[in-house]
Amino acid sequence: MEILRVEGLKKVYGSGENEVHALDGVTFSVEKGEFLAIIGPSGSGKSTLLHILGGVDRPTGGKVFMDGVDVYAQTEDQLAIFRRRQVGLIYQFYNLIPVLNVTENIPLPVLMDGRVVNRERLQELIATLRLTGREKHLPNQLSGGQQQRVSIGRALMNAPAVVLADEPTGNLDSRNSREIVELLKLSNRKYLQTLIVITHDENIALQADRILALEDGRIVRDEVLRK
Repeated sequence: MEILRVEGLKKVYGSGENEVHALDGVTFSVEKGEFLAIIGPSGSGKSTLLHILGGVDRPTGGKVFMDGVDVYAQTEDQLAIFRRRQVGLIYQFYNLIPVLNVTENIPLPVLMDGRVVNRERLQELIATLRLTGREKHLPNQLSGGQQQRVSIGRALMNAPAVVLADEPTGNLDSRNSREIVELLKLSNRKYLQTLIVITHDENIALQADRILALEDGRIVRDEVLRK
């Protein structure tokens, strides 16, 4: 079942001589539960694509459909709800709130949505992410790998349609990187979580179900590794 469809996506920055085509007619779809890796050199449009998929940055042209809904046909208020409920974002630099502990950072998207926190799901995520015993720790009391695990928990807390991860291991050593990738794969299997990961690391890309390669804002390769 298709969860995400992108049609003729374009993103242009600047104008005239300074015009840059960050995305130039990108079209693809993603099945529910798929693990997709997006690769490409710096400046290829990977992060721009991720931000548009996440409802963070409007495209210049083209459409994004999430679960059948035309994302950018929505009002700003609807778009804000879409970002909170439909998308889980994981960044390279964790973006945790420094004054909140683990059990306060993870349910943040639910609280911002004015909804009641599902304590059972919270405890299950804490156990799955191997954060048991660190519930009351603030971000500065955690290692980089632990902080990234908290940010994964936060992305999964709302059971979003799609989790988008932008270089999730870019700030970690090789051991922590392997652990984070294993946890992302586990969430993909355990929760049938659709997962789109941007990475420079070919070892991570090769663990995905499918690899999409971008170059100069265009798809130059779309390879299925496993079904």
